[in-house]
Amino acid sequence: MINQKISQRAAVPAFACGLAILLCASSAAWAGAADVSAWPWWVWPLSLLVICFVLGMIAVPAGVGGGVLFVPIVSGFFPFHLDFVRGAGLLVALASAVAAAPGLLRSGLADLRLGLPLALLASTSSIVGALVGLALPASIVQTALGVTILLIVALMWLAKKSEFPEVGRSDPVASALRIHGVFYDAVHKRDIDWKVHRTPLGLLLFVGIGMLAGLFGLGAGWANVPALNLVMGVPLRLSAGTSGFILSIVDSSAVWVYINKGAILGLVAAPSVIGMMLGAFIGAKLLTVIKAELIRSLVIGMLLLAGLRALAKGAGWWA
Repeated sequence: MINQKISQRAAVPAFACGLAILLCASSAAWAGAADVSAWPWWVWPLSLLVICFVLGMIAVPAGVGGGVLFVPIVSGFFPFHLDFVRGAGLLVALASAVAAAPGLLRSGLADLRLGLPLALLASTSSIVGALVGLALPASIVQTALGVTILLIVALMWLAKKSEFPEVGRSDPVASALRIHGVFYDAVHKRDIDWKVHRTPLGLLLFVGIGMLAGLFGLGAGWANVPALNLVMGVPLRLSAGTSGFILSIVDSSAVWVYINKGAILGLVAAPSVIGMMLGAFIGAKLLTVIKAELIRSLVIGMLLLAGLRALAKGAGWWA
């Protein structure tokens, strides 16, 4: 018990140090972007490793995917081409999703009947999104990324989540697909009967979510949970678990397009994935120590700055 209290007290200063490292590394990357040749090559992968480690620490307590933080921050403050950043962003999101999906399915927190139709549509549209994104000029994609990130900030700020949404009756599409079931909620220690409604709207939303995942390499976990929970009426814990399963399919479809087009650079992808996974391990422990609202406010602030930077960079307002 004493050791646990000591570790909890030590976690907050460690988290603050991590944020300081993130800000310092971002500032160094920003300052060095003007003259990339003046920096040794190993500075950039090392900076990516450190920054992705801190992003992983933040992403887990905030309940957002690593990709939605990784892409706007790295594309805005590092001198890598946007295509390489988006490819690495998909790998970052895919690595955590693939690692989590089997456990989520075994524990009943992800449902196959719910996830497969949505993943099928989203993975197909993610391939289209990836092809479109790689065909467009980087400046256009960068500007669109900035606008999208600012919209995500607004969604995170305004959206309210319901732990157990009220669903009167299933719609005909959900009944035909037999999308309903029971899962055990370990927090409330009881079985939860669930069903969905507004399934056609949900299917349409996931087509758009897949497009965004492929186009920007964001992973789209930020959009999966609100669509499942607020639109279709899926309980919050089941929404989060099924979102991870859907991501493992959607991102694996889109990332093959980037691999085929040569848009995966090991110098960017390897330290990013390693740093994010190590940071996520620490973030899972911080989840019990730091208030979720504090992390959420921090993420909103980071995304706001990164979105403005991406918008200004894409529009040519800020070199």
